[in-house]
Amino acid sequence: MIESGFSYLALLMTIASLVVYTEKRTQHKLFEYLPAIVIIYFVVMLFSTFGMWQKSDSVNDTYKVLKSNLLPAMIFLMLLSADMREIVKLGAKMLLTFLLASVSIALGFMGTFALFYTYFDADAWKAFAALSGSWMGGTANMVAIQGALNLPDSAMGYTLLIDSIDYAIWVMILLALVPFAKRFNLWSKADTSLIDEVGERLASKEEKKAPIEFASLFFLLGSALLVSALAQYCASFLPTTSFLTTTTWVVIIATFAGIFFAITPLAKISGASELANIMLYLIVALIASRANFAELTQAPLYILVGFVILFIHGSIMVIFAKLFKIDLFSLGVASLANIGGVASAPILASAYSKALIPIGVLMAMMGYIIGTFSGLMVGKVLEMISS
Repeated sequence: MIESGFSYLALLMTIASLVVYTEKRTQHKLFEYLPAIVIIYFVVMLFSTFGMWQKSDSVNDTYKVLKSNLLPAMIFLMLLSADMREIVKLGAKMLLTFLLASVSIALGFMGTFALFYTYFDADAWKAFAALSGSWMGGTANMVAIQGALNLPDSAMGYTLLIDSIDYAIWVMILLALVPFAKRFNLWSKADTSLIDEVGERLASKEEKKAPIEFASLFFLLGSALLVSALAQYCASFLPTTSFLTTTTWVVIIATFAGIFFAITPLAKISGASELANIMLYLIVALIASRANFAELTQAPLYILVGFVILFIHGSIMVIFAKLFKIDLFSLGVASLANIGGVASAPILASAYSKALIPIGVLMAMMGYIIGTFSGLMVGKVLEMISS
């Protein structure tokens, strides 16, 4: 049994790195349905269930220091790729379609939770708030909300179960609908000429960043840690409530810092997303190290509720597609940019046309920007419903 904080950290890093290395080396089909980050969570959770480490003072201190300091740094680095100037170029119709997807997901969470909240524990709203952050942004937003709402690490197992199982089914459904795009567009009377034009323009203007260099990585790491320190320092002076805690302020400050610096030369330095992912995987491993499988007693109900949320979201999207003549590509990519993020939206876009991949990327970047704020707002509504 591990009692040393350093040994505990070394084991978590080893597990995370081995999973990522295996994914890249083998390209196994398993990773198409279960992303590396989900496998990392459940492998670490398995180790925790079997008691591989003890919650000694050294282990507890390592956990607290790393999680609290890496979270704002990760948020900052993740948002450096989200340049609002490029996102605006998508055009009003695509941006509104993306926002429609976000609003319909939020309504799905609120409506479904209102129906099922009596079957869950009193604090279950926090788990669904974290999931809403993921389904309107990405895993980084989910982790940010988990920290902001002080969601127990044990409850994150439910969140990741829904996020992996329900999400995988949703991706398969959207990909299966691609051949029916022409029929759908005829039914909705959509005009796709604008999409083709935007896709070609973005593809032609796509700039390649310089190769990742040691100096660049070092500078980005230093900048991210400085933002983390400043965010925590500034947050300590801000007023708090039962909902708007100091940790919530830290998350908000780091988010705004990332959005601001995304339009500065700092965003052109290569390596931010790679560093952010390393931090994200480590944070997820840290969260999983405090959970165990014995606590997942309500897993089937959580998974069912996830599908109900997706059904409400999909139904609203189809209704609005008919009313506002939205094409299936915009509908699907907007949905997956919210629910799947940058990992899957470009895949769906490429299923329509390689020229449309940049649209998927930019929509997913928009999700990173609004995901945390949207998830916190949904969380507030869910808290009101549960009380």
